[in-house]
This record gives sequence, structure tokens and C-alpha cells, in this order.
Amino acid sequence: MPNTIYLANPYGFSAQQKESLLPPIIAALESLGLEVWEPFARNNQVDFQRAGWAYRVGQQDFADVVAADAIFAVVNGVPPDEGVMVELGMAIALGKPTFLFRDDFRRATDSEEYPLNLMLFTGIPEQDWMDYYYTSLGEITAPDKALAQWASSTV
Repeated sequence: MPNTIYLANPYGFSAQQKESLLPPIIAALESLGLEVWEPFARNNQVDFQRAGWAYRVGQQDFADVVAADAIFAVVNGVPPDEGVMVELGMAIALGKPTFLFRDDFRRATDSEEYPLNLMLFTGIPEQDWMDYYYTSLGEITAPDKALAQWASSTV
């Protein structure tokens, strides 16, 4: 059974982004032998006309973060999407392996060392943190980066 990775991302809010940006990320993760849990795809069965739908979506996303083996968080934007940040925080608190993806060149930090708020890096090692940080689609499958090494050691 393949390991699961929760794909925290804001792309499901836009039909165009969902269609054009998600598939290549999912394909890259799947090519590493991982089962990708993309929250918008997993929660589309919710009846958005029914009272309490938002609570149920949040609870299901939380349950998926808890159950997944790791998290791959898309942290584009200044600041990054608040829902992604909550999911990432949960995964960090649970001690899940954490991988960050940002192909957005804008800096979102006061730190000279990290390109984002330093709290986003608390779930990855201090040394060689860049091995857990991805700035392009091609890097996702790079064998010398942490995600490919984690996927091959646990599958």
C-alpha cells in the first residue's frame, strides 16, 4: 500500500487553477509512488446547500491531515493561503514529514535566511532545510531532494 501525502493547496477555489495547476503537481507526487490526498477532490461529495457543510469540510480535512503519512503544502502568495497554513500547522504539530512548494518569487518574510515566515519551517530540519523546499515542478521528483528520498524509503 503506498504512503499517503496530503496536498495542502488553495487551487481548488478556482476552476482554472484546479484544472491547470493541480494535475502536474499531483502527477509528480504520484510518480514517486505516493497516494495523493487532494482535499478539494476528497470533499466534493459535500452538499454545499446543507447547513453545516463548512464544519464538515473542515473536520474531514483535519481527519485527512491526521491520517496522512506526510504533507506537501503549496505556500504561494503573500501571505500564503490561510487554510493551507492551518493544515500545515496541524501536520507540524502531529510530527508529520513536511514538504513546502513555492514557485512564487515574492518574499514573504523578515528573515534573511528563509523566504517565508520562519514558523513554516519548524516542521523541517534546520540543516539542509532547502531539501524540503521546492521552487519548481521539476524539483518535486528530484532524487536528491527529501521528498523523493522519503518516498523511496517508505514505499
